[in-house]
Amino acid sequence: MARKHLRTVVRMAVAGAVLLAAAAVALAVWVFAVLPDPSGLVHRNPTDWAFLERARRAGQRVEHRWVPYDAISDELKLAVLVAEDINFFDHRGFDRDELRFAIRDWLAGKRLRGASTISQQLVKNLWLSSRRSVWRKLEEAVLTWKLERSLSKRRILELYLNVVQFGPGVFGAEAAARRYFGIPASELTAEQAAALAAALSRPSRWHPGADSKAYRARVALILKRMHGAGWLRAKL
Repeated sequence: MARKHLRTVVRMAVAGAVLLAAAAVALAVWVFAVLPDPSGLVHRNPTDWAFLERARRAGQRVEHRWVPYDAISDELKLAVLVAEDINFFDHRGFDRDELRFAIRDWLAGKRLRGASTISQQLVKNLWLSSRRSVWRKLEEAVLTWKLERSLSKRRILELYLNVVQFGPGVFGAEAAARRYFGIPASELTAEQAAALAAALSRPSRWHPGADSKAYRARVALILKRMHGAGWLRAKL
């Protein structure tokens, strides 16, 4: 009887080990073969991405022009960082405080929080939908991990500033600077940069020239943060 019981336990242990191994292989295939590979963006600029295609499908006239990192003013880089992810250069793609708050809210039955860091937002813009679900957040987390392992911080910020939406159908810093101010992105002032950075949270309604008290308050807040973040300029 004891031997029979032992054989049963061994068979169950072997079956469990096989299932775990199969699950590990499936997970590895999903992570490294099914999901997009960010390493392809080390030297290649994307010509198409999820949020751009969504705007086109909605019938919007899309404006976009790619420019390199050095052709974007430091004022805009600073404005975007203080508005969206002031710890960008110090984390590995995830803000631990935001993650803790997101898990707390999810366990409490609240709506899933949106992307927080610039790396997460870039992943969302390039490859994912705006839908919020546990599965999409898992995809976002894995892709963010892969992105941070593949690209430098400067390259991630360059990509972000070129693909993010600054207004209805207006994608990237260069198109936004020319659309709203008639100048290249390299010439943006602190005030203009704050006006563009403030549009990131609600690009369909907030943009330079928008008649919104809340938008103007957001611009003022970003400008105030920029004045207090001189230490961040050295990292740009």
